[in-house]
Amino acid sequence: MRRTLFGLAVILGTIVAPVLSQEQPLKTTGHYLFAWTGDVEHKGNDFLAVIDADPASPSYGHLMTTMVTDQQTVRVHHTEYVMPASGLLFANDHDAGRTFVFDVREPLHPKIVTSFTEMAGYMHPHSYVRLPNGHVLATFQHAHHQGSATGGLVEIDDRGNLIRSASSEDTAFAGALLTPYSLVILPEIDRVVSTNSSMQDEGVFRGVTYQLWSLSDLRLLKTEYFDVGENRYAQIGPEEPRLGPDGSIFVQTLGCGLERITGLKSDQPTSRLVYTFPGDWCGVPTIVGHYLIQSVPQARGLIVLDIANSAKPVEVSRLKLSDSYQPHWTGWDAKMQRVVVTGSESRLYLVKLDPATGALAMDEAFHDADGKAGFDFADREWPHGWKGSGRPHGVVFSR
Repeated sequence: MRRTLFGLAVILGTIVAPVLSQEQPLKTTGHYLFAWTGDVEHKGNDFLAVIDADPASPSYGHLMTTMVTDQQTVRVHHTEYVMPASGLLFANDHDAGRTFVFDVREPLHPKIVTSFTEMAGYMHPHSYVRLPNGHVLATFQHAHHQGSATGGLVEIDDRGNLIRSASSEDTAFAGALLTPYSLVILPEIDRVVSTNSSMQDEGVFRGVTYQLWSLSDLRLLKTEYFDVGENRYAQIGPEEPRLGPDGSIFVQTLGCGLERITGLKSDQPTSRLVYTFPGDWCGVPTIVGHYLIQSVPQARGLIVLDIANSAKPVEVSRLKLSDSYQPHWTGWDAKMQRVVVTGSESRLYLVKLDPATGALAMDEAFHDADGKAGFDFADREWPHGWKGSGRPHGVVFSR
């Protein structure tokens, strides 16, 4: 019936929302990366930049198109971590509290499906992970009452409709900062693990906990503190949980610690600080096989750990990107075997990973018209008619 109505609407020239289904295949030709980008000066609007990511293409590393939104840049932040099967991609301007859903099934003709702000009494969505049913489970940092130090998890479909939600509030942790930051979903054992860390400066050092949930009924099972290491700060600011090859969960922190959570099948999980990177403000990690790739600002690049022995990670390589670049986001291109990196400057890099040794190398073939490695977002005339410098944050590859 829906398809019939949609066809009729097209014939009549009526503009309607696209029919969305997780069974619909991606209409992808070529290979692309989608960089969620904001104006460095916060005067222009947020936009999605589409860049050729096919090493065999003559336009490899070149800008193909953009899709601009009506949102003036506040703080462009997270996209989903990997491209969903539906081709409907979530991305937010966090401080604006607004999420966009992009249809990128035709990469050179991206569209905005919808956008939303508050949902189920929660605001400022942060991270998005797909459920087995194709829906998104998102972390929302705050409940909609002033001074809240709690938020919630919210299930959302591709049209931006609310499915269900649950609060992160735990009376056993009264006064603790319980603002959900990111999450990992473990459907095989009916679990969700979320971290609590603040996007606001005044709360940035208060995040020290994680939470275990039942996935089937989105019920909070346990709130726990992270393990405190010898330096007494590496557990602070827990952000990105990632599933390790042995089924344990690794969590990067702003204090540049790497925590490992086990005991997830029970209601009594435990964490141990298993590694500490140099400096602080470490960003989004990526796990590929038994290697964990960590963005480390103090190193001005990436550090790779072998986590085959998950209780005792070992550094196997590192790569400095430049003398000034402070990396933050990393993401994996499973099709072309590349790591994407964004950070403190208006430049995006692609890096090669040797799956046998964990060694990293800059992809020098991925370059813009200036000939330098990476893609330059600074001082450009963009296809949507804006001239200025963009800064990307979340980046996702086509499937």
